[in-house]
Amino acid sequence: MIYLLQGNLSVSDSGSYLPVAIQVLFVVGLIALLIFLTHILGPKRKTADKLQSFASGIESHGDARQPMAIKYFLTAILFVLFDVEVIFFYPYAVIFKELGWNGFLAVLMFVGFFLCGFIYILKKGALKWED
Repeated sequence: MIYLLQGNLSVSDSGSYLPVAIQVLFVVGLIALLIFLTHILGPKRKTADKLQSFASGIESHGDARQPMAIKYFLTAILFVLFDVEVIFFYPYAVIFKELGWNGFLAVLMFVGFFLCGFIYILKKGALKWED
């Protein structure tokens, strides 16, 4: 077994994955052991205060199923969507000279789709807060 861990094998040999498999087995076993031990050794006092739902220390009141405006969530989702799209510009900025005109046209097409989506959002009134 020590021979296998020394790394004298070629890269294509499946035995070179043995150290990784040992580490994965060790981690999974350690996690299972720790979860089992905390379940067995942990306290089991169930009081009314512990079973009550907790929301940042604020007393809960009312029904959680009442309708609410989704403008905040819509704006947050749109921000994440457009933020992720902007991240795609960084790899292009690094190798724009190697991509040439084909890469430039691909980025123009990407920006065109990006702008079409933004114009659609503006026309639908997703960013109007006066409601």
